[in-house]
Amino acid sequence: MDHVSDELVRIVDSAEPVFRQVSEEDGGKPVLAGGWSRKQVLGHLIDSASNNHQRFVRAALADSLDFPAYDTPGCVVVQAVDSASWGMLVDLWVSYNRYLAHVIRRLPAAKLGVPCRVGSHAPVRLAYLVEDYVRHLVHHLDQIGAAGS
Repeated sequence: MDHVSDELVRIVDSAEPVFRQVSEEDGGKPVLAGGWSRKQVLGHLIDSASNNHQRFVRAALADSLDFPAYDTPGCVVVQAVDSASWGMLVDLWVSYNRYLAHVIRRLPAAKLGVPCRVGSHAPVRLAYLVEDYVRHLVHHLDQIGAAGS
């Protein structure tokens, strides 16, 4: 998982300066279909980090994992992402993902095949969840112009 950890750090290092250039006002403006702002997307990415952190650690401690589905719009609303400061969201996203890179690097190789079911989806291996986390992250960073190269 070293390659995934390294890629995650590279992505964070590339996106952070882009995020630091976004003003508080621009962070709250709708930029995606459906009216989602950069704040809402970043809030969703923080939720993704949080949910996947739990999945990674719990799967590494078990022989299989069943994890609940994730209510994306509900979580953004309940957490009132729009009223959080842009700087705080950026700080949390950057720190959380650097920590996740640390966790990913240390996942036991023997546990990467643990079957993980999220919601009603078919089970996948822990290694797939880790790799998919980074793909999902890049997809959303690309939507808001922060994916880098």
